[in-house]
Amino acid sequence: MDAIDRKILAVVQSDASLSVAEIGQRVGLSSTPCWKRLQRLEADGVIQRRVALIDPDKVGLGITVFVSVETGDHSNDWLKRFAETVSAMPEVMEFYRMAGDVDYMLRVVVQDMARYDAFYKRLIAAVPLKNVTSRFAMERIKSTTELPIPESPAA
Repeated sequence: MDAIDRKILAVVQSDASLSVAEIGQRVGLSSTPCWKRLQRLEADGVIQRRVALIDPDKVGLGITVFVSVETGDHSNDWLKRFAETVSAMPEVMEFYRMAGDVDYMLRVVVQDMARYDAFYKRLIAAVPLKNVTSRFAMERIKSTTELPIPESPAA
C-alpha cells in the first residue's frame, strides 16, 4: 500500500458516497486508476464495506452503555459460547477481549432503561459470568469511524 492508497482511504472513510472521479481528483488520479485501486483495496479486505452512518438519537437509540465483563472461566469452549451469544445480540455495537482488570468490554446501544434491563438479563442468563459492570454514557462528545491513516507503515 503506497501513499496514494492511503490518501484514497482517508477520502473514502470521510465520505464513501463520493464518485470515483471525485475521489480520484482529491488524490491526484484519473477515474480508471482510482477505480482499480479501490477494487484492489476492497479485494484485499482493507476496505471491508461501505455503509451509511445513522445518528442513534434520531432513531430512538439514546442510551449507550459500556459493559465490562469478568469471567471465572477462560476455557475455549466458554469463550466460543460467550462470543457467539454476544455477537448475536443486535444491541452490541462493539465487543472486545481486554487486557487488564476486565476480561471483555461491550458497547451497547438501546432505546431506554427497560430495554437495557432486558438485554442485561439475557446476557447474564446466557453463560456463567463472575461480574458485569454497566457504565452509562451521559453525553457523546466525540464519535468517529475515521481511522488516523498513517502516511507510511510503521517501521
